[in-house]
Amino acid sequence: MLLQDKLKDRKLILGSKSPRRQAYLKELHLDFSIQSPDVDESYPSDFQGHNITDHIALQKANAITLNDSISIAITSDTIVWHEQRALGKPNDYDESFAMLSSLSGKTHQVITSVCIKSLDKQVLFHDITEVTFTNISPEDIDFYIEEYQPFDKAGSYGIQEWIGLIGISSINGSYSNVVGLPTEKLVYELSNF
Repeated sequence: MLLQDKLKDRKLILGSKSPRRQAYLKELHLDFSIQSPDVDESYPSDFQGHNITDHIALQKANAITLNDSISIAITSDTIVWHEQRALGKPNDYDESFAMLSSLSGKTHQVITSVCIKSLDKQVLFHDITEVTFTNISPEDIDFYIEEYQPFDKAGSYGIQEWIGLIGISSINGSYSNVVGLPTEKLVYELSNF
C-alpha cells in the first residue's frame, strides 16, 4: 500500500517553516498542514552530535498542538557536525564565510533528527551523512554567500544549490538528509507508525 493511502485518514502536521522539508512532503504525495513551533533551540553544553538534534526535534514536537487522535506531528532539526562542534544557521555574512572556509577541503557530518508524534505514540530517529568539500576558493565562498544568502541553512550551505555543484566531492549516506529531511527513514517510520 502506498504511504499516502496508508495515511489518508490521518492529519499530518509538519512543524517546520523550511521550504525544502515542505517540498519533500509534497513530493511524497502527503497532505499536511504547517504549524511552526517557536521553541528555544539551545541545548545542554555537554550534548554532542545527534544528542543536539534529538533534543531540538523533540522540543519542537512537544510544542505542536495535537487536537485529536488522528493527528501526527513531524518535526526535525539539522546541524552540521564538524571538528567536534555544531554548525547551525549562520547569523551573518562573516559567520557564513567562516563556516564555509572551515568546511573547505574537509569532511563533515550532516545530522538530522526527526520526531513523529501522535497523542499516544512517539518515534524519534536520526540520520547521519558524511559530506566532503573540495578546496573552495574565498572568491567562490563570497559569490555563494552573496548570491544565495544561506542564512537559513545549517552549516551555511544547501547541497542542492550552486555550491553543491562546484564544491562537494562526495557524500556517504542520504542526500535528502543533507537537504534537511531523511525521506527514506521518514517513509519507513511513517509506514510503521
